[in-house]
Amino acid sequence: MTQLLLLIVALLALSHLPPGRSEFKRCWKGQGACRTYCTRQETYMHMCPDASLCCLPYGFRPLAFKP
Repeated sequence: MTQLLLLIVALLALSHLPPGRSEFKRCWKGQGACRTYCTRQETYMHMCPDASLCCLPYGFRPLAFKP
């Protein structure tokens, strides 16, 4: 009975946690990461849906738009 009560309490506690870490949200077709600040090795490209910055590594070059 004690184990069942402990299991129920643990499941209730886990249900109140956010669904993931925002640090690992991806952007720009999986090449960038949504963060509050970009690191020195990254450049800002555009805004993510949650109003954070989409940071891409300097080595990554997006394809140029060709009309």
